[in-house]
Amino acid sequence: MAEKESPWGARPAEPAPPPPPSDEATEAEAGEATGAAEHRFPCESCGAVLTYAPGSTVIKCEHCGHENAIPEDDTPIVEIDFRSTLASLETDAPHSDNRVVRCDSCGAEFSLPPDAHAGACPYCGSTVVTDTGKERQLKPAALVPFQLDQNAASDRLAKWLKGLWFAPSGVGKFSRNDGRFLGVYAPHWTFDAETASNYVGERGVYVQVPRMTTTMVNGKPQTRTVMQTETRWTRVRGFVRRTFDDVLVLASKNLPRHLAGKLFSWKLEQLVPYRDEYLSGFRSEAYQVGLEEGFQQAKVVMENQIRSDVMRDIGGNVQRVHRIDTKWGRISFKHVLLPIWVANYSFQGKTYNFVINGQTGELRGERPWSWIKIAIAVAIVAAIGIGAWLLTKK
Repeated sequence: MAEKESPWGARPAEPAPPPPPSDEATEAEAGEATGAAEHRFPCESCGAVLTYAPGSTVIKCEHCGHENAIPEDDTPIVEIDFRSTLASLETDAPHSDNRVVRCDSCGAEFSLPPDAHAGACPYCGSTVVTDTGKERQLKPAALVPFQLDQNAASDRLAKWLKGLWFAPSGVGKFSRNDGRFLGVYAPHWTFDAETASNYVGERGVYVQVPRMTTTMVNGKPQTRTVMQTETRWTRVRGFVRRTFDDVLVLASKNLPRHLAGKLFSWKLEQLVPYRDEYLSGFRSEAYQVGLEEGFQQAKVVMENQIRSDVMRDIGGNVQRVHRIDTKWGRISFKHVLLPIWVANYSFQGKTYNFVINGQTGELRGERPWSWIKIAIAVAIVAAIGIGAWLLTKK
């Protein structure tokens, strides 16, 4: 198990606060006075805003092409103890949800939603990234950088649409101008746990049993022996262990959960320590699914796996599970950000939503159906079946 550390991490750098009323003013009070810090990355060449270039380790100017390398960070990504962190959250004073940020490009002041800490100025479009540690009790420890840019995500969606079976004609003509893409670093929890489970159940084994049956043959009863399959049950008790690693839970309620929650191809070994540079040019959400709620969701996944382990341990042909008593130990977590392209596509007056894994290109989406094409296909299959039946009658 990885070493534990405080969930709060190091205090982010903040501008000097106004002079405190007394020398006894605490560091926490000074932090409250300063508010959230903004992080922007001006181009050294032309002064425009640098944004992260997916698939690289640089932030790049879209105007002049100048690049700044993102500094290497060898900070270890460690697991954090779940129970002690949960106890700390229960006693910690709540933070304010309202934040007003000032755009350095045009001077406008505007609010970011409480669940976002990166976005664009609504007046001039400049990227603003606010500090993540002030408004949220738990900072993201790591993230997976975007590997696919918007063009690659658009191509992936277009290819998927063109390959749909029974889709209406024209749906495959998707172009980059037809849809709206949003690059989002989506909050996730990962949970580790060690479990030990005692169970009570039954093992069912199929056996062949002779049975006497009477049938009528040429109008006369005949008795004969047939073999029938029956299940013999044996009551069993047992014990199974399971170590869980990085059970993933989507912590956003803004993204379409029925789609984003089914992106499974993440390569979490490519996590890097959190740095603001990776967020520049993208939206980043704060978690709306809290730590305890997130663990309860992960627990359902773990319990399903434990039940499968129990049934495998019982053995036999079929199993009955009456009771499972599980002890949970060494529960730990990480708060991470994972890249997702969110898109929608309008077709024949209806909007269809899509999400694309910004690391691997895995796509989950809603799709239109052509009921005319389906009806034609059913009719063709029925005609083939009827034709084959007629041939057998000749």
